[in-house]
Amino acid sequence: MKIVSREQLIDIVTKLKAAGKTVVFTNGCFDVLHVGHVRYLAAARALGDCLIVGLNSDDSVRGLKGPTRPVNAECDRAEVLAALAAVDYVVIFPERTAESLVATLRPDIYVKGGDYRVEDLPEAKVAAAYGGKTVLIPEVPGRSSTKIIEKIKNNR
Repeated sequence: MKIVSREQLIDIVTKLKAAGKTVVFTNGCFDVLHVGHVRYLAAARALGDCLIVGLNSDDSVRGLKGPTRPVNAECDRAEVLAALAAVDYVVIFPERTAESLVATLRPDIYVKGGDYRVEDLPEAKVAAAYGGKTVLIPEVPGRSSTKIIEKIKNNR
């Protein structure tokens, strides 16, 4: 099963690292999955041997994006992510940021989209503290869940 608990993931990562594998971690809401997400996740996976996606829970998405989000429930978002070949594991987390997951899992590489700056990412600071690397992957221009949702709303 690709959708795992935090506890299961700790065991999985421990075994991967013991085997000398490079663990890559990213996180996000992934509310309305689009080609930008697919390309981003494929690029993230190419950086290592295992890609773990931390998925914001419904409550944390509401806190980040507002009361009308997410459009898709966390269980549905997790299942769609897990169906992607690039994704090895998905874990749902309740916090707004993935700092505690990064601190616990200690991935070799932490990845975010090019619309972020390393110095603004609390997770990057956590990764740097234990010697982890942060990589920003350029975003696909014009692709965003928010833009897709707005387009749907405006075409009613």
